[in-house]
Amino acid sequence: MYKVRIENVCSCFVKSAMAESLDFDTQEEAKEKAEKMIGIMKSDFCQKHDFAISETFGDYTIYIKSRI
Repeated sequence: MYKVRIENVCSCFVKSAMAESLDFDTQEEAKEKAEKMIGIMKSDFCQKHDFAISETFGDYTIYIKSRI
């Protein structure tokens, strides 16, 4: 089982109704979903945050960081 998790959720993320943690049967599915979520966040969120993705043992973590 492979996971996509979100760290440091912001108010835009909460309003989006996206899940903070998702499970997938394959690493490819998890990667595709993580990349799709980042694309949505970059285009639809308030632009006050940066987004980064990290892969560890097939699990993906999306980090939401405030722009300074």
